[in-house]
Amino acid sequence: MEERNWQEIEKAKTAALEVLIHNAHGSFYGLPRTAGWGYPEPYTRDLMLAAIGIAVSGNEELIKVIRKTMMVLAKNQSIRGHIPSLVHDAENRGASDTTPLFLLAVGIYRRLLNEDYFLEEAVQKALTWMEYQSPSDDVLVAQEPTSDWRDEQWVLGYGLFVNATVYAYLRMLGQHRRADMLRNEMRHFTITAKVIHRHVHEGLMVKNKPYFALWSYKVYSSERFDLLGNSIAILSGLAPLTRAQKMVSWIEEECKEMKRNGELAVDLAPNFFPFIYPGHPDWIDRYADFNMPGNYHNGGIWPFISALHIAALVAAGRHKLAIEKLYVLTDLIKISVNKELQYGFNEWYKAQDGQPMGQDWQTWSAALYLYAAAAVEGTHTPFFEECRTY
Repeated sequence: MEERNWQEIEKAKTAALEVLIHNAHGSFYGLPRTAGWGYPEPYTRDLMLAAIGIAVSGNEELIKVIRKTMMVLAKNQSIRGHIPSLVHDAENRGASDTTPLFLLAVGIYRRLLNEDYFLEEAVQKALTWMEYQSPSDDVLVAQEPTSDWRDEQWVLGYGLFVNATVYAYLRMLGQHRRADMLRNEMRHFTITAKVIHRHVHEGLMVKNKPYFALWSYKVYSSERFDLLGNSIAILSGLAPLTRAQKMVSWIEEECKEMKRNGELAVDLAPNFFPFIYPGHPDWIDRYADFNMPGNYHNGGIWPFISALHIAALVAAGRHKLAIEKLYVLTDLIKISVNKELQYGFNEWYKAQDGQPMGQDWQTWSAALYLYAAAAVEGTHTPFFEECRTY
């Protein structure tokens, strides 16, 4: 690694810690803020994803804060095991990803803290809740529209992001039989015929493409590319190494084409592509207000996802490319809405011009930058290595 460039990364890591320490104690029962200014609430999904980066931060105070956050979530868990969308509000429920993200974070912190039975009662309840989320009563998890992190984009049925997260926590928690079942189900191809024969099993594999579909359910599916879900699939080993390497090359070629077409100004993959344009079959009128092409969930560049993608590059053995992307991400996180900030760690950036569009000092943007840097520096992916050994 070039010394000058790595010094820039060290500076960014220091800035990320500053953001996380600033956000560690907010106005809701002292729980962490989701962002430095715009989001004072402790959103569960943001904080559970941020827990991955905080786990490698080496900051004992931040680690204690996340441990406390998990304990509050366990206390506010519903009677049937569901984890609330806001950490402090037991009645704020309805998300399909909060429970699997909680289980993933607990699995990581059990290893980090060397506490094999940390929150065991809550974990067992949450595992039972997740088993009931399968319409076919096996292991694939289904969800309602806009109930995962894409609050303005419809993912129906068996969503990749949620199921990849389920696979990761099953491995983390030693639930290997169910993990094997899920892997086998997801590696079936999506169904393209209009009729399902009894011997045909639906899955999330896309024919003639090296990635998993965004979602699939019965004869319906979306084969647009979900960077977050596929990055978790690579990290967890759900995508085997040969397929992961093909996927990485495919992403690079697609991004080059988007740059040639003026759809992408930054050398980082959008969270989702091809973009959905007005007139496409999956365009929804509400997208005109919140989700235009290259914006938000419809192809925005999200630093927390870019960080997980960088870690996935390390897992796929593409270390040189991972370093290059980390340098690009380091430049991007400096750009902020508040021009007085040296590091913005903004929520998301517009694909066509790379301008910040969300809130500055976003907790998961800062935390997962630390994870990407740790993965590149150590040439390994902390906590996910064991998942890929199965």
